Amino acid sequence: MAQENQNQNKNQQQDENQLLAVRSAQKGSASDENQLLAVRREKLAALQEAGKDPFQITKFDVTHHSQDVKDDFDALEGKNVTIAGRMMFKRVMGKASFCNIQDLKGNIQCYVARDSIGEESYADFKKYDVGDILGISGEVFKTKTGEMSIHAASVTLLSKSLQILPEKFHGLTDTDMRYRQRYVDLIMNAEVKDTFVKRSKVLSSIRRYLDGQGFMEVETPMLVSNAGGAAARPFETHFNALDEDLKLRISLELYLKRLIVGGMERVYEIGRVFRNEGLDTRHNPEFTLMELYQAYTDYHGMMDLTENLYRYVAKEVTGSEILTYGEHQMDLSKPFERITMVDAVKKYSGVDFHEIHTLEEARAIAKEKHIAYEERHKKGDILNLFFEEFVEEHLIQPTFVMDHPIEISPLTKKKPENPEYVERFEFFMNGWEMANAYSELNDPIDQRARFAAQEELLAAGDAEANHTDEDFLNALSIGMPPTGGIGFGIDRMVMMMTNSPAIRDVLLFPTMKSLDK
Repeated sequence: MAQENQNQNKNQQQDENQLLAVRSAQKGSASDENQLLAVRREKLAALQEAGKDPFQITKFDVTHHSQDVKDDFDALEGKNVTIAGRMMFKRVMGKASFCNIQDLKGNIQCYVARDSIGEESYADFKKYDVGDILGISGEVFKTKTGEMSIHAASVTLLSKSLQILPEKFHGLTDTDMRYRQRYVDLIMNAEVKDTFVKRSKVLSSIRRYLDGQGFMEVETPMLVSNAGGAAARPFETHFNALDEDLKLRISLELYLKRLIVGGMERVYEIGRVFRNEGLDTRHNPEFTLMELYQAYTDYHGMMDLTENLYRYVAKEVTGSEILTYGEHQMDLSKPFERITMVDAVKKYSGVDFHEIHTLEEARAIAKEKHIAYEERHKKGDILNLFFEEFVEEHLIQPTFVMDHPIEISPLTKKKPENPEYVERFEFFMNGWEMANAYSELNDPIDQRARFAAQEELLAAGDAEANHTDEDFLNALSIGMPPTGGIGFGIDRMVMMMTNSPAIRDVLLFPTMKSLDK
């Protein structure tokens, strides 16, 4: 059988999928694959020698995609269309053959007959391989079995595939390889392509909603001298032209606030930020963040905006205000729950931080509840540790957790009636933080004091604390109106909208460890 396959392969008359299936069944060696790769290069050389080099073709006019033909079949039946895409299957039956062409929107069967495309073209077609990119023009029809198809009048080889796609029936299943070779993953796994189509829809839906609310999309620097606006360790680099050390931004906040100072009352940015931290199912060192700032509103205004935005995007992308993620269903149609951090901790741990007045009392209750803390942690930090330990996992339905301790919120307005806490909320679904929002601190004197406290934390070894940003302080001194601001993790939002288990599943090219190490 193996010898017969090799002979047929050399004669270029056996479909490559069949060869691969035989090889798989017989546990073929690497030399089998090398032989198949060599045959593909030989076919390319023969085409080039015959003046039919596919890589010399610069354009091909496409009239329809596969799904367009199927969706509009009644109007297109009997008419000519032109499609282009990757050949994923071929079955040669003497003077006529069938192939399957996959394009952006799906796939469609094509019937290729010698009498329709000509003897020379048909001889060429029989030598084409699975993976080759073809352009096909012909008449739309339905086969005897009822399958919508195209009867080819011409077939053009647009690009020769010199590599072998994964075996048809098993696909590309190795997770590491899927992430490293996303281009193959997109070819072999239709649901992966659907995820990234939906990701694009999420972004366009966000933009449509915010543009409709009078927001202006802007761009701010990625390379900065002072990476502030979040508690994270930055990546560092060196700019040779100015002989200066720079950092990759960890947030969009401080530059967007400068624009509010400049009179741009509603601004947003969707862009990459970079944090030098670990990898897990919800973290990648570079990820997409959306931040927006609106003058003359506060964190309550940001809650209203968040509810409306999430409902809008969910309906646009999934067609429903009910999101299913794993075993949970989250109902966005109802008003989102609003609860203070102190009340949430009391609800799920039984500890009421309104009754805890000193750092010593906070440390004592932390020891009692087996909450590990560091010497630098203050009462507010310990409250946050309680929240992370006892509360987060319970916040499945959309929930705003409000009024954080001042110690963990260096850029946020204090609550006038209780200055130990600030006007901040985090938005949770499925036990995940999905957004973070403030009534923005616009008092330059208070902000300088908060930066000073951050500098003390830096000196004490907290690598995620902020440096003082003198230019930002100068901007606040010019005068910033009362402002509400929020940051959304776009990747987690896409995970939720597509029921994807890991952040790498919604990043086209996630960060991977080098194969050389």
